[in-house]
Amino acid sequence: MQSKTAKNIRSYLQPGKRIHLVGIGGVSMRPLALVLRDRGMEITGSDMNASVSIEELKSHGITVYIGHSAKNIRGAACVIRTAAAHNDNPEIAAARAAGIPVFERAEAWGVLMQEYKNAICVAGTHGKTTTTSMITHIFMEAGRDPTVMIGGFLPLLHAGHRVGNGDTIIAESCEYCNSFHNFSPTVAVINNIEEDHLDFFKDLNDIKTSFRHFAELVPSSGLIIANGDDQNTADALQGLSYRTFGIGKENNVHPEDVSDDWRHCTVICDGSPFCRLSLAVYGEYNLINALGACAVAHEMGIDGECVSRALAEFHGAGRRLEFKGTCNGADIYDDYAHHPHEVSSLLRAVRSMGYNRVILAFQPHTYTRTKALFDLFVEVLQEPDVLVLAEIYAARERNTVNIHSSDLAAKIPGAVSFDTLPEVSDYLRSIAKPGDIILTVGAGDIYTAGEAICESKG
Repeated sequence: MQSKTAKNIRSYLQPGKRIHLVGIGGVSMRPLALVLRDRGMEITGSDMNASVSIEELKSHGITVYIGHSAKNIRGAACVIRTAAAHNDNPEIAAARAAGIPVFERAEAWGVLMQEYKNAICVAGTHGKTTTTSMITHIFMEAGRDPTVMIGGFLPLLHAGHRVGNGDTIIAESCEYCNSFHNFSPTVAVINNIEEDHLDFFKDLNDIKTSFRHFAELVPSSGLIIANGDDQNTADALQGLSYRTFGIGKENNVHPEDVSDDWRHCTVICDGSPFCRLSLAVYGEYNLINALGACAVAHEMGIDGECVSRALAEFHGAGRRLEFKGTCNGADIYDDYAHHPHEVSSLLRAVRSMGYNRVILAFQPHTYTRTKALFDLFVEVLQEPDVLVLAEIYAARERNTVNIHSSDLAAKIPGAVSFDTLPEVSDYLRSIAKPGDIILTVGAGDIYTAGEAICESKG
């Protein structure tokens, strides 16, 4: 059943209407603008900074204003905003004062998804971007011409999005603020469920409830595909019918003959060999992501050989163990991991790559996450050979809980912490030597610390 909001926004998303997007340069706002324009709407938007992404939108006939101003919304039938645009934004405030409806981007995507026969929505605490990217590789190889929305950069697309003409949309689906409750999945993929975003969710049970609601959005003719090895996911989906993937042989989709580095295996679907995987990405977690993508492909009637070819060509999304360059003979990689279990999975994967020494430069992401998961961070951050901590990346928060990276460093033998990223860069340069891997890790701007010391680029 459609919500009242969905019905309201649908009446505005009609050919000939002028729609204004606040924060149009955002990762999920750009493809939204292009899809809406493709459907005959007049699109304008605003963003704080000029960029290559903005130029792309302009090349498609979309008017983009740099900076936010009340005059930008004149003539708009409705306004769609990114999550970062709050009610004190001049354009949002002006729209509300003028009685122009303001909708969230997820609401718009949810309505647009209903135009596609297949809406594949990928959710989970971890692995959303990679799994969505893998599914994209498969559908592109199969010639399905999908529309895609990914929360990161995918080299195959030279972007994080794609506007296709096929009957399928593939969308990364985030649980934060229950955003994915606005979506309209025909196929819901759930990778895993853990405690995270505790600045919004009350506790783990609250998170499980949110994911169950997401799964229940799938119609009876649709499909839920979930990680059968994850107990929290099983708890959330109790009583629902769903297909499973995972390492365990009891799953509908599971691997056999797995190599030591988790990159090679035969994928079994419902008891029969489906495809042979030779992945270019490392780690058990990436094999699990691939199994989720295989489960989707199998259910959608895509040939196993096509899946093998597609995933062999997947070398990772941007900021997912992405090679950046070298420094003093050390290799520099960057990764988006920002939850303790993501960091631990990353470190296990890196150990299989054969480096002499693992140097981790980690930037915690948000004060509330660091505070809530402090003990887990202390445990995990003892795993690398060398730990360098950058100050906590604030993102949307203020430090009301009075916590700093130095608090973590005080609990971890040998750890060092720095207040600024240039200091992190200087220290990394001073200790780097051949045989080392330097990992810059976190969801903030820690990647710049690695880029600053690259002598040769990836």
